[in-house]
Amino acid sequence: MTLTFYAYPKCGTCQKAKKWLDKNNIAYEQIHIVENPPTKEELKKLIQLSGLPIKRFFNTSGKKYRELDLKNKLPEATDEEKLNWLASDGMLIKRPITTDGKQVTIGFKEELFEQAWR
Repeated sequence: MTLTFYAYPKCGTCQKAKKWLDKNNIAYEQIHIVENPPTKEELKKLIQLSGLPIKRFFNTSGKKYRELDLKNKLPEATDEEKLNWLASDGMLIKRPITTDGKQVTIGFKEELFEQAWR
């Protein structure tokens, strides 16, 4: 099983997740989330597989999120609008996103990775 690992190389959380995957000898294909963000269709599938609300996919601590004032826009936005924002800029997406095509994790918590990817 090879995981798809959407990450931003300068992101500390992504680096921790990558280190965990390497330490546990788990194969993955790393995709630069800013240079090659997931498409709207890929995001739809990831959101569906995760079972999480779409708002959890936003990088709420990011500069771009604040610049676009998404904190105030998201509550009124449709899912379609939210998907368009996410697909438009990888910096808006919470990272890393890790998937095997059956399940998805967002961010990095060691316990979560242990459960999902071991």
